[in-house]
Amino acid sequence: MKIFAILAIALLLNCPVAGSVVAGDTGVLLFQDQFDRSESQEDNEEIGNGWNSNSQKRAKGNKQVDLRDGAMYICLHPEADHAVSVTHPAEFRNGLVSLRFMLEGEQDSLGLNFADLKFKGVHAGHLFVAKITTQYVQIDDLKTGRMANEYYELKKAKKLTQGMKSELESKSKRFPNKLETGKWYDLAVRIENAMISVSIDGTPVGSFQSEGIAHPTKRLLRLAVPKNAVLDDVKIYALSP
Repeated sequence: MKIFAILAIALLLNCPVAGSVVAGDTGVLLFQDQFDRSESQEDNEEIGNGWNSNSQKRAKGNKQVDLRDGAMYICLHPEADHAVSVTHPAEFRNGLVSLRFMLEGEQDSLGLNFADLKFKGVHAGHLFVAKITTQYVQIDDLKTGRMANEYYELKKAKKLTQGMKSELESKSKRFPNKLETGKWYDLAVRIENAMISVSIDGTPVGSFQSEGIAHPTKRLLRLAVPKNAVLDDVKIYALSP
């Protein structure tokens, strides 16, 4: 009876209870994956459920994504010439991505990179990214920052002016945040208008406001892994405009 009474009070006050999710906080569920399926073989990637990776193009077809023990293991192959990118369609204006993750090594990291491949004003559709490491969380506005076509080309040509470099620095923010290796964490990345907020295990880590984050349509979620990362329980929600 005590449990039901607590739940009733929480609902009346519109407060979350530990272990529960309030519908108003998450919006409409667009996609979820618990990776509880099995692969038919071990040689090639069989991610399924709408996921794709860049392994064919950037790792000579070598397997970099493995489903085992009810989780997705991402590991950069020695022959790869680019970080692993595991993608899934995710179309929304404002949204929330939640997942569980584990970093097994001190140098490992996980990036949640949001993209719009129909937008040609940036390299490869990059809009913004939240990067999680064992030491910090970094948020970058890529649309008006380093992936904007004018900056991207000038950077490659090593022709950025000091003023441009200062401008690019304003498009990124880093928040110290230490994590243990080999431990599972709950991650929530919330996008509302020009603001992105990151929470780990329910504790806010940092927020960053920048105009590129307000891009009207996020169409693709990229999981960017330059070394290794393990993921589970991925959920993508659309929030009210």
